[in-house]
Amino acid sequence: MLLLEVISGETLPKPDRGKMRFHKIANVNKALDFIASKGVKLVSIGAEEIVDGNLKMTLGMIWTIILRFAIQDISVEEMTAKEGLLLWCQRKTAPYKNVNVQNFHTSFKDGLAFCALIHRHRPDLLDYSMLSKDDPLHNLNLAFDIAEKHLDIPRMLDPDDLVNTPKADERAIMTYVSCYYHAFQGAQQAEMAANRICKVLKVNQENERLMEEYERLTSDLLEWIRRTLPWLQARQPDNTLADLQKKLEEYRLYRRNHKPPRVEQKARLETNFNTLQTKLRLSNRPAYLPSEGKTVTDIANAWKNLEGCEKSFEEWLLSEMMRLERLEHLAKKFKHKAQIHEAWTQGKEEMLKSQDFRHCKLNELKALKKKHEAFESDLAAHQDRVEQIAAIAQELNALDYYESATINTRCQTICDQWDRLGTLTTSRRNALEETEKLLEKIDQLHLEFAKRAAPFNNWLDGACEDLVDMFIVHTIEEIQGLIDAHNQFKATLGEADKEFQAITALITEVQHTAQKFQIPGALDNPYTTLTAQVITSKWGEVRKLVPQRDATLQAELKKQQNNESLRRQFAEKANGVGPWIEKQMDAVAAIGMGMHGSVLEDQLNRLKDYENAVIGNKAIMDEMEKIHQSVQESMVFENRYTQYTMETLRVGWEQLLTSINRTINEVENQILTRDSKGISQEQLNEFRSSFNHFDKNRCGRLAPDEFKSCLVSIGYSIGKDRQGEIDFQRITSIVDPNSTGYIQFDAFLDFMTRENVDSDTAEQVIDSFRILAGDKPYILPEELQRELPPDQAEYCIQRMQPFNGPNAPRDALDYMSFSTSLYGESDL
Repeated sequence: MLLLEVISGETLPKPDRGKMRFHKIANVNKALDFIASKGVKLVSIGAEEIVDGNLKMTLGMIWTIILRFAIQDISVEEMTAKEGLLLWCQRKTAPYKNVNVQNFHTSFKDGLAFCALIHRHRPDLLDYSMLSKDDPLHNLNLAFDIAEKHLDIPRMLDPDDLVNTPKADERAIMTYVSCYYHAFQGAQQAEMAANRICKVLKVNQENERLMEEYERLTSDLLEWIRRTLPWLQARQPDNTLADLQKKLEEYRLYRRNHKPPRVEQKARLETNFNTLQTKLRLSNRPAYLPSEGKTVTDIANAWKNLEGCEKSFEEWLLSEMMRLERLEHLAKKFKHKAQIHEAWTQGKEEMLKSQDFRHCKLNELKALKKKHEAFESDLAAHQDRVEQIAAIAQELNALDYYESATINTRCQTICDQWDRLGTLTTSRRNALEETEKLLEKIDQLHLEFAKRAAPFNNWLDGACEDLVDMFIVHTIEEIQGLIDAHNQFKATLGEADKEFQAITALITEVQHTAQKFQIPGALDNPYTTLTAQVITSKWGEVRKLVPQRDATLQAELKKQQNNESLRRQFAEKANGVGPWIEKQMDAVAAIGMGMHGSVLEDQLNRLKDYENAVIGNKAIMDEMEKIHQSVQESMVFENRYTQYTMETLRVGWEQLLTSINRTINEVENQILTRDSKGISQEQLNEFRSSFNHFDKNRCGRLAPDEFKSCLVSIGYSIGKDRQGEIDFQRITSIVDPNSTGYIQFDAFLDFMTRENVDSDTAEQVIDSFRILAGDKPYILPEELQRELPPDQAEYCIQRMQPFNGPNAPRDALDYMSFSTSLYGESDL
């Protein structure tokens, strides 16, 4: 009874003081009853046999007492006392050479296991490296002496018995080893507390590293966008197509080489942010709030602004190319028509100012008058060209041509000269009409020639001008229209040839008449400056220009056919890639919503397969970029064979990559949540299937009514009374803290995880620090450095506030406020 009181720390009933047999039996029964009250079942042990001195019974009872009060309280990872004690020995001696603890008899015979246990907890008491497996008696005596002298563990075992017995007494060794366990129990608690603190500090250090990396990546990306925007927003017009082509090539280089790494950086930034938020949720930390101007929304807005500027910049480039192409065409056309007109007007003012009719005979005057009438006819015919020149100049001004000043000056000169010609023509006609009353003979033959030659000559001039006229087309239909018009023109050449023959016949008749009647000066036509040679030369020029025009139109037709081939080539690939991207987007979205019901690792593998497939198809996009470059260089601006443009395909490709990366990150975070919180795959599938069931629109979020139905479907009892509404509002405030009106799956999963799994708390960390501090309300730097790894000890020392309590040393640190701050707001 005294033994039981000492070993249990409790008081037993008062013993009977008599010396008779029944007194002794009654006292032994009191001891047995106390043992039974502790939950120990006694088998075949009776008070009478013990009183009568039964050695086996007495030893059995002593072992039962040892097992209950010295060994049974030992617990390692919820195992039985014997298994737990054995596992404790294995873990403590694992690093030591020649020690392999498998049982409580042969594993301890050479004494090295006992020495290893002592050295692991008190390395100052012995040098393990000096021990040999071949000297068991020395090892055992050394361990037993040190344990008795320094650890207050009695010398329970005989080294000679252990060495010379094939199988030592398992119970005796187990009893003796349990004394080691209890002797080192305080150190064990300190080790467990240190492990818990290390775990929490590693989480905080990793979170802070992720925050710093997010801030760095965000600053770099936003700074790049800030530097890029002015270039994309610049709208300085260029004067030539070559300058604009250079800008377009710079933009292509930007899209191919400069932007893709930034797309990857943005995706990695979002991935790091989501991983950080998940880790903060799992470790009961508050959500990370980036510094001002660096939130995910700020990045998304800046990126959206960048993409908008890219789109408008490319549209501006293409419109500028069309404008400059049109300008160059108009400028060449203006110069060509101006040259023809200026050549025609050369000398006309001097001719109109001439007073030659003052000394003419009647027939000469008639000739001058008819000549003037022919000139007026010619002048009227040229009115069209002057109006065309003015119209082209006006259009060049409207399109802001860079040489508008020169064009305007030349156009004004032509218009002013045209006005003077009109005034002079009227004046000369009036003068001729006044003189006509004095002169009345006219040469009918020359007059007929003049009347017919002038319009025919004008027709020839127009035909030559049309045959060398420059054009610009963008489709096969447009060039075909020009070819058809040219064919129609060629069909009129027969009638023109008849007119040519008729006009030249007039000259022949004049020559015949002059030769027959010997009329001096009859070959000089007083009514026109045109000659048969001029008409014949121009007619020959027209016939020479017709096949040249044929060749020019056919070359342009071939070019447009090549452009059409480029359109079809691009459309064929675009019509394959576009739907493929959309299909991949749908498939990735379906995996992200867990619609296939597979385990998260399978979903992750499938997503990575999609990612590899996308990367594998990058060559197709590169090929399309080359085709697109050829399309733009060929000045092709529309494609009726496809609804996809290169820009929409680029954006779709980037969105697909971003979607895959984001979904991979979400699945990895779900795996992290599942594994760190101990959620089974079945639970995760149940949460996902319940969420998807009520997500009718497959948008990845639930409205409050849908969310309430989802909670009911997984077993939550939310009544329709006032209390039920209060409970639901409490849950809603957790999963939708920003009151957006929708519940995302990540928030739902985090809520269900915290509802089903325990997690570390600030109180648990405080308890761990209290153990390391020996129950003091403060902890010293040397205690942290002794119990924690160097980097984590320094982490605590730098961040803990000084302890201001009474009687505390100067360097005492406040571990309570530090532990609370680990679960509060971060300073970063």
